Amino acid sequence: MAITLVALGSNRCHGRHGRPADVVRAALIELALLAPVAQASPILDTAPIGPGSRRYANAVAALDWPGSLPDLLRALKALERRFGRRAARRWGDRVLDLDILAAGATVVQVPGLNVPHPRLAQRRFVLDPLVTVAPGWRHPIHNLTARQLRARALRPKGLPRA
Repeated sequence: MAITLVALGSNRCHGRHGRPADVVRAALIELALLAPVAQASPILDTAPIGPGSRRYANAVAALDWPGSLPDLLRALKALERRFGRRAARRWGDRVLDLDILAAGATVVQVPGLNVPHPRLAQRRFVLDPLVTVAPGWRHPIHNLTARQLRARALRPKGLPRA
């Protein structure tokens, strides 16, 4: 069973769970009911991308998921709905966003499910918590570790490699 990495994010308050960081904490508890959480990152406060204006609470969890990735995706979408997630504009505000980032060296590219996540390597709000959970995880397409992907994302644009 490969460790499955899941990103969690929130930038809207929830009536029962409260502020975005508390929403992420509550979602981690719910994830643990789906599958054992081997490790979870600290919850980071991050700037929004796109048209959203509210800051996000972001984290990454490593799950011991025993089932298929489509089954996990269905479970994550159901959990988002239980937290009040509704269809919204891309990169808009949301109570809870759950994404499958990776599952070991597995590569899946089918409609509605891309693993590893296609924009993982460009997103600091994913890479920063990912490095705390699985620094040595190797991206099966880029052949770089999470730590190396983060180092590339930190490098100022336009500067040559050393």
